[in-house]
Amino acid sequence: MDPVTIEDRRKELQTLLAQIQANPSRDWNRERQRIIVLQQMVAAEQPRARA
Repeated sequence: MDPVTIEDRRKELQTLLAQIQANPSRDWNRERQRIIVLQQMVAAEQPRARA
């Protein structure tokens, strides 16, 4: 099994967002929760901006 990379998480996030946009009337509660987690993971990998 290959390790999951941040790029894999970005792709999953984009896929989920595209699915929701294509079918907005569907119940997406579980997917929305996953999106929040993925966004947090991706944000944590972003280099910190220096003030």
